Amino acid sequence: MAETDPRPRRSDRSAWNWLLVLPVVVPLLTFVYNSDKPRFAGIPFFYWIQFVFVALGVICTTIVYRMTRTGTGATTPKED
Repeated sequence: MAETDPRPRRSDRSAWNWLLVLPVVVPLLTFVYNSDKPRFAGIPFFYWIQFVFVALGVICTTIVYRMTRTGTGATTPKED
């Protein structure tokens, strides 16, 4: 006998997933941020742009998560 899985099959095939390539590829383009100036609060551009890359990764991940999640999450309470 074959067992049936009551859960819906998960699909990770979404065009939104391509947005996750951005925070990986942008930091690899070193010619974009290979400079000392402009400085922000005395910190060279090379260093503070790394913080921008972290924020870019968080923003992209949040967008992809929100756009690809299904409506069957535990965020809505069940009514009896």
